[in-house]
Amino acid sequence: MYLRRKEFIQIGSLATASMMVPKFLKAFEGGVMVPPGNKAVVILQLSGGNDGLNTVIPVRNDLYYKARPKLGIERAKALSLTDDAGLHPALTGFKEIYDEGGLAILNNVGYPNPDRSHFRSMDIWHTASQATEYWTTGWVGRYLDAQCNGCDKPTQAIELDDVLSLSLKGENIKGIAVKDPRRLYGTANEKFFRDVMKNHTDQKGEQPVDYLYKTMAETLSSADYIFKQSRMHPTNATYPNTGLGNSLKTIASLIYSDINTKVYYVSVGSFDTHIAQEGQQQRLFTELNDSVKAFVKDLKVNGRFNDVLLFTFSEFGRRVAQNASNGTDHGTANNMLFISGGLKQKGLINEMPNLADLDEGDLKFKIDFKNAYATVLKKWLNADDKAILMKQYEYLNFI
Repeated sequence: MYLRRKEFIQIGSLATASMMVPKFLKAFEGGVMVPPGNKAVVILQLSGGNDGLNTVIPVRNDLYYKARPKLGIERAKALSLTDDAGLHPALTGFKEIYDEGGLAILNNVGYPNPDRSHFRSMDIWHTASQATEYWTTGWVGRYLDAQCNGCDKPTQAIELDDVLSLSLKGENIKGIAVKDPRRLYGTANEKFFRDVMKNHTDQKGEQPVDYLYKTMAETLSSADYIFKQSRMHPTNATYPNTGLGNSLKTIASLIYSDINTKVYYVSVGSFDTHIAQEGQQQRLFTELNDSVKAFVKDLKVNGRFNDVLLFTFSEFGRRVAQNASNGTDHGTANNMLFISGGLKQKGLINEMPNLADLDEGDLKFKIDFKNAYATVLKKWLNADDKAILMKQYEYLNFI
């Protein structure tokens, strides 16, 4: 079959997207399911560097209000957690989850020799490398490499986005990036692509066009599978009609279908609040709050809250002092929030940031984020964290 240049480019575009589709996805077309009780992780990336001090607020610390005369959130407006700490006023759903014992807050999280570049710091979080190391595989991708090597029921990771993050790229196996299973299914099933596959005859040798046909065939197969799985037990719950709301609704439907997926990855942002932080963070926190609240309620109604661990991270926090534009600049340490019915530690599980002991105006990290990764890998996913992270890290006790 002869292809015109325009048609070749169309196939090439679809095939490029399919590079993110792991071949092992085809193994599930026989209908093998994981029974209820399957543990899953939902990683929620707060892109841009969320301001942790205005997320979990030190409401009785005078140094906080001195450093932020306009941005500091008043104690009366914060949602009280303890005598010393409160949540941002927009996080009412998180407060409810906290009161019900489903939220753990880890403060002062970071890494040695912090980098204030968005791209570099995000790479460090995605790969779980040291600041002095440059790795090309992500920590979730290496988890896939370790868990799926030669097994007959491989696990996988799905990112709710059009582009796959470095975090989900392994040496041999990658997660799949799909913003909307219905849209992927519709694109993959367009008559043009189906006709191309129907009329293609194998040729001898591995020519570029043959490779495109092969990867396109895998995409069609995987698109069918994911779309059908998402429709098996679609959630009937009401979610906000926002990007994050729709993504979490898709994740819930996939969890209820018992698709053999261990890790879901989704992001929201941008939290890069150099200017007019109050309004931007309020808007993003409202989307975050309403979406996560609906997701947790949905999981509880369906008896799956104990099986799912959702956690947040951002590439860095912000500086302690506000800037001249009613915003905050790139900082260092931050907090991570963990939500699940299976937590062993709840509430604030370590001390609030010490604002009297700063590093040139920045918070000092006390807990390496890789300790949190190791804990999730070992205690939740039952994986070999040392092999995946390439070093033994201390386990935490929140799960």
